[in-house]
Amino acid sequence: MREQPVETLTEGEALAELARLAQALAAANRAYHTLDAPEISDAEYDALKQRNAAIEARFPGLKRGDSPSDQVGGAVAEGFGKVQHRVRMLSLENAFAAEEVADFDDRVRRFLNSPGALAYTAEPKIDGLSLSLRYEGGILVQAATRGDGEVGENVTENARTIADIPQRLSGEVLQVLEVRGEVYMSHADFAALNARQAASGDKTFANPRNAAAGSLRQLDARITAARPLRFFAYSWGDHSAPLAATQFDAIQRLHALGFQTNPLTVLCDGPEAMLAHYSLIEAQRATLGYDIDGVVYKVNDLALQARLGFRSSTPRWALAHKFPAQLAWTELLGIDIQVGRTGALSPVARLKPVTVGGVVVSNATLHNEDYIAGRDSRGQPIRAGKDIRIGDLVQVYRAGDVIPKVADVDLSRRKDASQPYVFPTECPECGSPAHREEGDSVRRCTGGLICPAQAVERLKHFVSRGAFDIEGLGAKQVEMFFRDAILPVRTPAEIFTLAARDAANPLQKLRNREGFGDVSAAKLFAAIEARRTIALDRLLFSLGIRHVGEVAAGLLARHYTTWEAFEAAVTKATPGTAEWGELTSINGVGEVMAQSLVDAFQNPAERAAIDALAAQLSIQPVQSRGAVDSPVAGKTVVFTGTLEKMTRAEAKARAEALGAKVAGSVSAKTDLLVAGPGAGSKAKDAERLGVEIIDEDAWLRLIGA
Repeated sequence: MREQPVETLTEGEALAELARLAQALAAANRAYHTLDAPEISDAEYDALKQRNAAIEARFPGLKRGDSPSDQVGGAVAEGFGKVQHRVRMLSLENAFAAEEVADFDDRVRRFLNSPGALAYTAEPKIDGLSLSLRYEGGILVQAATRGDGEVGENVTENARTIADIPQRLSGEVLQVLEVRGEVYMSHADFAALNARQAASGDKTFANPRNAAAGSLRQLDARITAARPLRFFAYSWGDHSAPLAATQFDAIQRLHALGFQTNPLTVLCDGPEAMLAHYSLIEAQRATLGYDIDGVVYKVNDLALQARLGFRSSTPRWALAHKFPAQLAWTELLGIDIQVGRTGALSPVARLKPVTVGGVVVSNATLHNEDYIAGRDSRGQPIRAGKDIRIGDLVQVYRAGDVIPKVADVDLSRRKDASQPYVFPTECPECGSPAHREEGDSVRRCTGGLICPAQAVERLKHFVSRGAFDIEGLGAKQVEMFFRDAILPVRTPAEIFTLAARDAANPLQKLRNREGFGDVSAAKLFAAIEARRTIALDRLLFSLGIRHVGEVAAGLLARHYTTWEAFEAAVTKATPGTAEWGELTSINGVGEVMAQSLVDAFQNPAERAAIDALAAQLSIQPVQSRGAVDSPVAGKTVVFTGTLEKMTRAEAKARAEALGAKVAGSVSAKTDLLVAGPGAGSKAKDAERLGVEIIDEDAWLRLIGA
């Protein structure tokens, strides 16, 4: 797969690419974690996430609030009770090359300021469904899926049917122990299940992971009991006492308690041994009898794991070294242009169906007009300059997008009558000019709110699971109401006037129309009414403002707390104002996102739509996550200069764990500046603003370290 190297991207290209990656990964997360219907393999997903991380590393100021780097799993599906994880269930950082494993080891040692060799565990990465099991007094009391990392699905009764999961632990048990692992299905059991499904005329499963996830998440536990599910334990969450001093010994302890643990888990004394075990497992992959997609490395010393801590969605002490993806060739039947909620014109290849990595593929992304033409945004050739034409034999590479990519073209099979593809300069939905800004690789419809495609996609986003999540108002219903002449819904605010407008219409009630009845219409109105009360973070995400995803919405909500404070600040925020300084000082909010927010709130049409919506709602304040009893909880802290007792990264992680907000710049909202040797302009800004300045030793005394 050849694509424009990250090091050659302009800032505008990087911004567009990050937007594309965020959208693709969000859709992939929903398909994989919520719907149990993945459209990409883990290897493909991880390749896209790796590219996203590389762009963020080169352009840190462009990191989106909804960055895939900060997200875990997907939303909880309807039909299950919700379980709040006492200890968040996170995902893992990924690697694909040997050099990245060495880099991981180097980063860990630098974070710990430890030049010596470290020991790691290495184990197969099971391709299944994450599950958390809570035991109290050695008795299984609750089982939950990972969900979005903070809230999972209660699948306790289903988990009790799995033979590998003990109902009562053996030996010396802890008062509280939350065991984590992976539910999976063996190849033999998968084949037998599909044979039974086919024989009875039921739906067959695409792969063992789908079968395992679908079986565990049955509302009827009797169906789960009839499915041959298995479980490997490899970690733990909440616990009343330590299991052991090391990762390896803790896994041994889990085995002694009655859990199945993977026999290929070993101790390694550094990157060379880790890579050797990776090669050994890769060679055995086809004969294991169950699916794996890589090898997981973890720092063995649990005290060091505690020091290393966590990023927003991944632990610093673990790495997943993934296996490579796959390729296939097929015919390009056509090119469709889809218009998204931000106006982006996205070309999608319609393919003659082909199986890639066990999944049938009939669509693939073509990125943008430059990619089709065989060049990057600077005019430099990609794929040796080969363009992509309808009728070509193309190579499909499932490497991380919500739909796969077209990687290459076989010119020897190109038809004589083929013609270069002409990318449209007008929106296929509304006819408005489709412009491409300088430095942007994406062409966008300029129609804005008059473009039906953009308006519909915005409404779909508004009612999506992470936003208002209105039961009975999904994508199909949104499209119906948008085009409806009697009871139209073309703006979010009109959703909340639907019941009143229906009641005022004497001629045709919703309950009398096709697809609705008395019960379904009443349920829809009730579901809408229930969403009039909404948390600030969900509202901000629902607005669909470019670059503001779920993570960013949470950051903004926890910083401003109330809608009134947020609205007042963004209304006044322009570069150079105190409000702008406060907005851009929020850790995770860069100037690009800030400008996007300001543009939305200062655009008359957008602002009118937002105000009309807010008038229909009761917007609930959002408190800072995980209130912590510490002297710095709730305070905004800035670090500057050189820290000598711990690395900057460790200091930041420690501060956030204690409930502090760590900002990147000093403003009037800053409570404390921790200044080491070499402090420069930030110290001067703090002095000017009267912000308290302390050194590293005082900081350590303050936090009791």
